[in-house]
Amino acid sequence: MTDQLPDWWEPLLSRVRTARTSDFTRLRTPSEGGRESAVLVLLGEDRPGDPDVLMLQRAATLRNHAGQPAFPGGAADPGDADPAATALREAQEEVDLEPASVTVLAQLPRLWIPVSDFVVTPVLAWWHSPHPVHPREPAEVAHVARLPVNELVDPANRLQVRHPSGWIGPAFQVRGMLVWGFTAGVVAALLDMAGWARPWPRDRVAELPATRASAAPSAGTDEVDEVAGPTS
Repeated sequence: MTDQLPDWWEPLLSRVRTARTSDFTRLRTPSEGGRESAVLVLLGEDRPGDPDVLMLQRAATLRNHAGQPAFPGGAADPGDADPAATALREAQEEVDLEPASVTVLAQLPRLWIPVSDFVVTPVLAWWHSPHPVHPREPAEVAHVARLPVNELVDPANRLQVRHPSGWIGPAFQVRGMLVWGFTAGVVAALLDMAGWARPWPRDRVAELPATRASAAPSAGTDEVDEVAGPTS
């Protein structure tokens, strides 16, 4: 299936094969310990040549990460063979994604979330056979969307947000979603690696709304995450 990848996968695919933790975060991942988890960074295209990324928005009623956009994903189960299996299982449980529609291409560096002690592996994949997806548990997932890359890189949609803790990180305001924290950091790094990023006004800094700042950014897990996570 990889020989049928659209041309836009390069140079991203070659670049991520040599990616290091430092490309995504200032935090070192410990060699031992940490609860293993994975998120699915799923790129597809609605129209040829126009890639997009699958994103979900967590329900506003959740105790942690209420209303936050995130990649599908979560903690590893004992029966999961590897991070890709975790990411695909979680995506199926959360948004009814059919695993057979996905081609896993790379596992990115493991990223540590100190507050929850999660170690998150982003799994990069190609959605070769897109199909309708939807929240399977509305009490946990409120909305599912495919965010076009051409909107993510639009300078008008990029900004930084400041958390009450003082942490400042990249964010995207796209289709009614404010993507920030861990998720935005991974997205920003991948846009740079792919050569898709465009210059944007980095002095555009917004205070994180109180409704979002009450919890730290979601990393696709069910726990509170460290705000000093991946940044561009």
